[in-house]
Amino acid sequence: MDTPAGKSMVANCAAYGADGRKLRDITLDEISDFLALPAGFVWVGLVEPDEPLLEKLQGEFGLHELAIEDAHTAHQRPKIESYGDSLFIVAQTAQMTDGNIGFGETHIFLGKRYLLSVRHGASQTYAPARRNCEQAPEHLALGPSYALYSILDFIVDNYMPIVQDFKQELQELEHDVFSDAANRDVTRRLYDMQRELLTLKLAAAPLQDILGQLVRLHPEVIRDEVRPYFRDVQDHVTRVSDAINSMREMLGAAMNVNLSLITVRQNEVVKRLAGWAALLAAPTLLASWYGMNFHDMPELAKPYAYPTIVGITVVVCVTLFIVLKRAKWL
Repeated sequence: MDTPAGKSMVANCAAYGADGRKLRDITLDEISDFLALPAGFVWVGLVEPDEPLLEKLQGEFGLHELAIEDAHTAHQRPKIESYGDSLFIVAQTAQMTDGNIGFGETHIFLGKRYLLSVRHGASQTYAPARRNCEQAPEHLALGPSYALYSILDFIVDNYMPIVQDFKQELQELEHDVFSDAANRDVTRRLYDMQRELLTLKLAAAPLQDILGQLVRLHPEVIRDEVRPYFRDVQDHVTRVSDAINSMREMLGAAMNVNLSLITVRQNEVVKRLAGWAALLAAPTLLASWYGMNFHDMPELAKPYAYPTIVGITVVVCVTLFIVLKRAKWL
């Protein structure tokens, strides 16, 4: 694939010797020629390739057409499938984007002498994982299964910083929850975080089963020396899943507390309004009695009737104010 568009979709295409050392970068047309040699393997990384490029690599590696179809379509659930002497693995990736989690997918084809990764959506480049492998050729000499470990470990390691960022943000939101001012944005953010963590949980949890299979099964492509490394990644995924579960419980509790405090604040407002309404009801009642223009109202003709009524009104209002104040309704 010599077109500029094709080159932009190929992140790397390199050949490695039996000793794990990088021999050189090769073109896509050279892949089948290198695989015809007795030793070494090829590591290819693609970024959102088009259909012609995938068909090209299908011919070079002899990949199954159903796996190629899944790799082109994207939006696949995390899974591991066996096609003869090769594996097809789908893992979901995640990274923080503008305070929210962006999700993507990585489709991996693993054979005895090749590793092909296809990235879709939000995902960091696997160049750091590839460099770490190249700096330790004694490990890369274990073959493409070790390269698969480095990619899966890189994916899982990117989960935990997201959980840590959410944990720090939750601590800040808890301060807002217990502040005096009710804020609808706090409730909305708590809900968004809970939804995003659920999606992250759905991305991380299936990896436990995938890694469990890589630890126990598929001896045709997974070397026994690499299985302890997959077991280590499986432990990391378990820790991430436990952290996500804890965070979701904390978010649920924070949301319930936030809604409860909002209800309490609203009740306080209603109580104060009711208290002031009761305080204003006394003078309103007295004034309405003496504003009905009847001739036989009590004390209406007495010279001190007006100030007496005003005094009674003031006493009643002050008494109600003291009672309501002590009851914390004002």
